[in-house]
Amino acid sequence: MRLPGRVTPMADYNHRETEQKWQKFWDEHNTFKPEEYTNNRATDRPKYYVLDMFPYPSGAGLHVGHPLGYIASDIVSRYKRLKGFNVLHPMGFDSFGLPAEQYAIQTGQHPAVTTEQNLTRYIEQLKNIGFSYDWTREVRTSDPSYYKWTQWIFMELFRSWYNKDTDRAEPIETLLNKFATNGTTDVNAVCDENTPTFTAAEWNAKSKVESYEITLKYRLTYLANAVVNWCPALGTVLANDEVKDGVSERGGYPVEQKLMRQWMMRITAYADRLLTGLDTIDWTESLKEQQRNWIGKSVGASVKFPLATNTKRFIEVFTTRVDTIYGVTFMVLAPEHELAVELTTSDQREAVDAYVNAAKLRSERDRMADTKVVSGVFTGSYCINPLNDEKVPIFLADYVLAGYGTGAVMAVPSGDQRDWNFARHFNLPIVPILDAQKDIDQQADNTKEGHYINSGIVNGMTYKEATDTLVAWLEEHGLGSGKINFRMRDAVFSRQRYWGEPVPVYFKDGGSTGRLPYLIDESDLPLELPAVDKYLPTETGEPPLGRAEGWKYKGEYEYELSTMPGWAGSSWYWYRYMDPNNDQEFASKSAIDYWQNVDLYIGGTEHATGHLLYSRFWNKFMKDRGYVPQEEPFKKLINQGMIQGMSAYAKIVWETQTDENEGNSYGYIINPLVDVKQDAADEVLSVNFVPIDVNFISYIDGDPYISAESFRELKLKYPNFNDVLIARSDEVRGRLVSYFTPDELFEKDRVKLISQVEKMSKSKFNVVNPDDIVTKYGADVLRLYEMFLGPLEQAKPWNTNGIDGVYRFIRKFWRLFYKDNATGESQWIVTDEQPTPAELKILHKTIQKAESDIDAYSFNTSVSSFMICVNELATLNCHKRAILQDLVLLLSPYAPHITEELWAALGNEPGTISKASFPVFNPTYLVEDAFEYPIQINGKVRTTISFAIDRAPTEIEREVLADEIVQKWLEGKAPKKVVVVPKRIVNVVI
Repeated sequence: MRLPGRVTPMADYNHRETEQKWQKFWDEHNTFKPEEYTNNRATDRPKYYVLDMFPYPSGAGLHVGHPLGYIASDIVSRYKRLKGFNVLHPMGFDSFGLPAEQYAIQTGQHPAVTTEQNLTRYIEQLKNIGFSYDWTREVRTSDPSYYKWTQWIFMELFRSWYNKDTDRAEPIETLLNKFATNGTTDVNAVCDENTPTFTAAEWNAKSKVESYEITLKYRLTYLANAVVNWCPALGTVLANDEVKDGVSERGGYPVEQKLMRQWMMRITAYADRLLTGLDTIDWTESLKEQQRNWIGKSVGASVKFPLATNTKRFIEVFTTRVDTIYGVTFMVLAPEHELAVELTTSDQREAVDAYVNAAKLRSERDRMADTKVVSGVFTGSYCINPLNDEKVPIFLADYVLAGYGTGAVMAVPSGDQRDWNFARHFNLPIVPILDAQKDIDQQADNTKEGHYINSGIVNGMTYKEATDTLVAWLEEHGLGSGKINFRMRDAVFSRQRYWGEPVPVYFKDGGSTGRLPYLIDESDLPLELPAVDKYLPTETGEPPLGRAEGWKYKGEYEYELSTMPGWAGSSWYWYRYMDPNNDQEFASKSAIDYWQNVDLYIGGTEHATGHLLYSRFWNKFMKDRGYVPQEEPFKKLINQGMIQGMSAYAKIVWETQTDENEGNSYGYIINPLVDVKQDAADEVLSVNFVPIDVNFISYIDGDPYISAESFRELKLKYPNFNDVLIARSDEVRGRLVSYFTPDELFEKDRVKLISQVEKMSKSKFNVVNPDDIVTKYGADVLRLYEMFLGPLEQAKPWNTNGIDGVYRFIRKFWRLFYKDNATGESQWIVTDEQPTPAELKILHKTIQKAESDIDAYSFNTSVSSFMICVNELATLNCHKRAILQDLVLLLSPYAPHITEELWAALGNEPGTISKASFPVFNPTYLVEDAFEYPIQINGKVRTTISFAIDRAPTEIEREVLADEIVQKWLEGKAPKKVVVVPKRIVNVVI
C-alpha cells in the first residue's frame, strides 16, 4: 500500500477512503500489538491493561448504543500509548449461549455455524469503527483451545477445598493428610451441613470409595439438589437474570421453581473476602452496594425448634433478631423446604399441594419483590419454641426462599411487617416484646429500644443484654449458637443445554447414591462437544448431550450430560488475552506477572451481581492456588450508560365499520401496543400507537414526520395499513369523529408522529446501525458524537440530526491544513512560522483540558474543548505546524483516522502516531500578561482598554483620562475622582 508523506490532494476530506486505508494499515502492521517481554527482561515501558466486557455476538449485530463503552476504552488506550505505556487492549467473544442454541433448534443448523457468521459480522463492524484492538489475541469461549482451560479450572476447583483456618483454598491432598492424622478433629472447612465426623483410625479403615465419597462434601465444586429456574419449553435451567416476571427472557416461556441435581460452586466460601475486597478497588459506590446487598452478610443466631410430634427432630432457623424469640407466634417454611411434605397433614394435603404448585411458577426475584400480596397455607403441624415450650403452627409461604438461610423463618409479627401482614391475614397472635414498641395493632415496630416484656428470662433487659443472654442459653442447651449468615448462595453450575462447555466429569457406579463423579484425565482435555442429531432434550428428558451416540469416557463410563453456564468462560478470560496461544497452560507465569490484572474495565451495569461476582470468585481462587498474583481482577470499573433510541409512533385506527350518514370510521384493536378505549354513543373506539421504522422517519425542527411516499411504502410493508386511518387528535377525549383518509392525509405531504425516548430495540424499529453512520459521516464522527452526547455513565438519547455539528467540526479541522485552490484541488497551507502567544495559549489550554478530561473519563467535555480550539485557531487564521502537530496528537485518541492521515501529511512516518508522545502542557503559556479593563463613566461601561498586568494604577489612570472615547464623555470637565481596581475595572466619576 502506498502511504505518502503527504496525502493525495482532494477537494474535501474523504472519510471513506481515509478510514479504510488506515484500518487496512493497522491490520497489516499489527499496529496495536503490545511490546514483547521475556522471562528475563520485561519492556521498560509501564504496562496498562484496558478491557471491554466480553460481548456476545448476536445475529442482530451492533447498534449505535453498543460501541459507547468501546469508544471510551479505546480513547484511554490510545491516550495511554501516547503517555508512554505498553498497552494491552484486546477483544474476544463470549460465544457460547442460549440464543445460538435456540436458533439451532429452529433451523437444525449447528450453533457453531451461526456463531461464526455472527462473529464475522461483529468483527467487521468493530473494525469499521477503528478500535485499536490487538486482534492477534482474539479469543472465543466456544473454541476448544480456549474452553480446554475453562474445563481445567473446573477440575482445579474440584481438586480443592476451603480451609477456614488459613482462609484460602487448598489442594484436596492437604485435607486428606488431616483426615489420616487426626480425623476431623482439626478440620475447619467449608463443607456440606450433613458432613460426618470421624477419627483418624476410622478414616484409615474406610474403603477407597467410602473415603472418596466423603471428600465430595468438601470440594469447591460439587453435586447437590438445588432449587432452580426450570423452563420446560426451553428444556434448561435459567439464571436469575434470564427470567423476568415468571417467564424466560428469551421466548417468554413459563419458568417454574424445580428441585434438580446440579453441579454447584462454593462461592459462599469467599463471601467475606468478596465483601472486604470491595474496599480495595476503584468501583462506583452504587455498584459496590449492589454486590454487598447480594452477598448479604448478617450477624445473628441459629436456633433449633423441635417438632411437636418428635422433639428429637428440629426445624433450624437463622435469625438476626434472636432477642425477639418470645414474640414468635408461627413458623414459615419455603414451599420447597425438605420437610414440607412430611409436615403436611392429610386434611391439609390438597391445599398444600395446590399452593406448592402455584409457587413453582413464580421466580425467586418475583417472590422477593412482591411485598403487598399475602399468601400462604397451614401445614397442619406444629413445632415448639425452645424458650417457652409453646406450640407454634407451621405454615408454608412463598416469601421465604429455600436457598436463603435454612428456608425457614421464625415469625415475629410485632417486629416484622411481612410477618405482621401474614398474622393479620391468618388471624394469628401478635405479641409485644418491648415496652418501646408502639401501635403494633396498626403495624409492626422493629425497634431495639426499651426493655423486654413477655420475654421470660430476658424480661427487663436491653437489646444487647438480651441477645447475649439468649445466645448463651441456646448454646448451653444445644439448641442454637451465634452465627454469621450470608444471603448469597452457592452458584448453580449446570445447564441442560448443548451449546456450552462440556463438564470434564464421568460417572462410576458406587457409593451411597449408587453413582459417583470422577474427573477425566487432564491429558484428555479438551473434552469437546459431540455431534447430536438435534439440539433438544432426549425423549426421556435428558439434556441434548444424551443424544450423542457412543459418547462415553474410555468407551465405558457415562459423561456428565449438562454443560457449563454462560458465565464459566467469562470468569477468567482476561488472563487468556495475556497469552492466547499457549497450549501448555492457561497463560504463562511471565505473562501474568507482567500484566497482573486489569487497570480499566468498562461495561454495563447488568453484570453487577453475575459476571463480576463470579469473576472475582474465580480470581481469588486462582490466587489461593498460586496461579495469579492479584486478589482482585479489575482495579477500576466504569459502567457506561445506555444510548437510547428515539421511537416514533403513528396513532392509528383499524377500520371495522363506517357510519354511512356521517362518513366517520370507528375501530377496535385486539392486541395493541398502547390501547385506549372509549365508549361514546354506544360506539367503541380503540386507538393504537404503532412503531414506525426509523428508516421511514424524517425530522423537522426536532419532531418526527412521515411523508406521503414513506406512508405508501409502509402500506406495502404492512398490508393492514390499507385499513388504517390516522386521527387528527393527539389525545383520545370522548368520541373521536374526525379522521384523515390516506388520500386526505397529506395536504402538506407529511404528518407529525408521536416521539418517545426508550431503549433501542428491533421491536420498536428505533435501532440505528453504526454502519450507516460510518458510511455517511465516517467512523471518526461516530466516535466523537457518541462521546459528545453526554457523560459516559449517563443514559442519553440518540438523535442522528445532532451529528451534523460534529461532521462540520471534522471538516473545519481539516481546513486548518488544506484549502481549495482555483482548480478545485486541496492546497497544503501548513507553515513553519513561529506561533504567537495567543495561539500557544489556545493550544495549551486545550492540552490541559484534554489531559485532565481523559484522566477523569470526562470525554464529552474534551470534544467541546476541541471544537472551541479549532474555532479559535480558524479565527486567528492559524496554520502553523508547531500548533497543528500537537493538536493532531490531542485529537488522535478520539478521531484516529483523520489524525493518522494528517500526521503523515505533516511529514512524520506513516502509521506512527501511536508511538508519538502526548503534548506536554506548559502553564507559562496561560499566564496573562495583560488585562482588558472595562472603563466606566459614572458607573456605565463606555469602552475597554488593555493594560499590562503589572502596570501601576497611576499610569493606568493617566492613560484612561487621555483616551479619546473617555475624553468625549468628559466633555472637557475634570473628573471628581478615578477609581482603579487592579485586574477588575476603572471607574471615572464626573
